[in-house]
Amino acid sequence: MKREGSQLKLVLSREGPALRGHTANEQLPLSTVDLFCGAGGITEGFRQAGYCCLYANDCMKDAIETFLLNHPDAMAEARDIETVDPVQVRKRLHLQKGALDVLVGGPPCQGFSINAPERFLSDPRNKLFKDYLRFLEEFEPKAFLFENVPGLLSLGDGKVFRQIKKSFEEHGYHVTAKILFAAHYGVPQERWRLILLGSRYAEIVPPKPTHYATGRANFRGGGTLTFQLNAEDKKRLMPGITVGEAIGDLPRLEMGEGSETVGYTVEAHSGYARMMRNPLPVTFNHFAAKLSKQNVERMKYVKPGGSWRDIPHKLLPKGMQRARKSDHTKRYGRLRSDGLAGTVMTKCDPHWGTVFLPDQERSLTVREAARFQSFPDAYKFLGPRVSQYEQVGNAVPVLMAKAIALQIRTHLEAHGAVPAGLPEAAHG
Repeated sequence: MKREGSQLKLVLSREGPALRGHTANEQLPLSTVDLFCGAGGITEGFRQAGYCCLYANDCMKDAIETFLLNHPDAMAEARDIETVDPVQVRKRLHLQKGALDVLVGGPPCQGFSINAPERFLSDPRNKLFKDYLRFLEEFEPKAFLFENVPGLLSLGDGKVFRQIKKSFEEHGYHVTAKILFAAHYGVPQERWRLILLGSRYAEIVPPKPTHYATGRANFRGGGTLTFQLNAEDKKRLMPGITVGEAIGDLPRLEMGEGSETVGYTVEAHSGYARMMRNPLPVTFNHFAAKLSKQNVERMKYVKPGGSWRDIPHKLLPKGMQRARKSDHTKRYGRLRSDGLAGTVMTKCDPHWGTVFLPDQERSLTVREAARFQSFPDAYKFLGPRVSQYEQVGNAVPVLMAKAIALQIRTHLEAHGAVPAGLPEAAHG
């Protein structure tokens, strides 16, 4: 396909998710390249906002298989990114420099020296960030999304973050930083992400909250880089999506029940459930794992909203018997139907956090965790179940990514960098 007014040429093998909902008279999607893509949370959010992913990379084979199943028109590969030549990728995509609309991704940034944080870029442990910069330099995209954990702000007393921001600015980008709360965008989960938005034209205003929800921002930047909502915001915004609204319509299971393909048993009971439902009457990855005898016994004592503190001392693991009541606040937790889910983790293990269902005697299925990450029910995860949980837990929430994507699109349109946007119906 070809987009008028740009040098982009791309041949697609068949109509897939990237072209869903488009007619011959509508503009084609904006283009993205997704680095450290995982199972595709960012790309799915951008797809729903009218973008098409051209290339994606991740080192996790199962994640790339999931990505390709759900985004079959993208060129995606499971490879260590340091072995990938962005020049060759750009040529394979038939893109000229500056033709790519948005580069997205979130490389881990862990290597730093407290004594010499200015050497961040020369630290070999940060080759992943340098690989992101390699793609930025080669593609020269109109805009970029860099996402990470809020803890990045604390590295080297903030000097590492400032150096990252400076690196982007030295490449000619106007950079905006914000810490977003996923629940502010209709995601039924307490999850904070640091985002840097870059544009060649001007600073991009981060997407404003659409839903009212609160969470503890107990990290650096929590008071200055987050959206602070008040009583007036509560009146004008939609209410946050609760656990019950998010998963209450999924088939009820006993431990050991379920399957990789499961039919719905009741009608969708909430607007969120209707939005998540697969048009076909089935969903995937809905299997309830069996818990150990010790955890089954412990679970009996935990009330909705409770945690390990509800469990008799003698039943606690030895290490936790010595814990203070203020420690490990989420471990062995049970969800509340009227609250948000905690941060979805890469392991569905009660020793890690809140994974017990509010009204069923079991832990979360992969599908329920995916609902908390706002993946639609048609999105299927491949690989062993342990890997599926990891893919879901590592993802950026889809609806938060969609909100960012729509904001970037509005920004690019306002600066004449892309054609006028798709009709709102194509954003769904």
